[in-house]
Amino acid sequence: MRIGILGTGSMAEALGGGWVRAGHQVLVGGRDGRRAAALGERIGAGSLREAAEFGTGAVLVAVPYAVAEQVVAELPLAGRTVVDCTNPVGEGFGLLTAGGPSAAERIAAAAPGARVAKAFNRCHESVWRRNPPVFDGRPLAVPVCGDGEEAVAVVRQLVRGLGCEPVGAGGLGRAGLLEATAALLIGLWIGEGADAQAIAPPLAFAGSSG
Repeated sequence: MRIGILGTGSMAEALGGGWVRAGHQVLVGGRDGRRAAALGERIGAGSLREAAEFGTGAVLVAVPYAVAEQVVAELPLAGRTVVDCTNPVGEGFGLLTAGGPSAAERIAAAAPGARVAKAFNRCHESVWRRNPPVFDGRPLAVPVCGDGEEAVAVVRQLVRGLGCEPVGAGGLGRAGLLEATAALLIGLWIGEGADAQAIAPPLAFAGSSG
């Protein structure tokens, strides 16, 4: 698959590197030519427009949330599967999009004609550098929100390419729940030093009254 990545930060490098190992073709693009060139030693690099045009299979939005809408609005993304991994988390681990629409829905509105999905936003870049992200023998589960079978199928393939298991989390209208979950988990991990995984019971007990 040809994957274009918008952004040259740590998430772009971690996810892009994983997809290269899985056999995909990846090109990262950014406004900072020096950072793109540095990544280009390991992953293909170019401009934001070049990354958008390259990503005939998928385009990952890995720029800071504050500029995501502006970036996608300026690029030719119609007909592309666009994957949003941004986190609209602000001071005090609050959700910047509280009350809606979600970051993913705003990106979809800024990129008419694109098929937008939400995924990969719940984990720190260090998790995506693991090859593969398996913990206590269990592959990491990655929730995916998106409208349309084609876009969701593409993202499921990307998730599996990293050695993870995709989990259907509903349509794009539920992306705000993923973003709110990320805000909660980040606050627990960083703000409280808590093991956030411990807040949910095992599946066998999730719906049990006993």
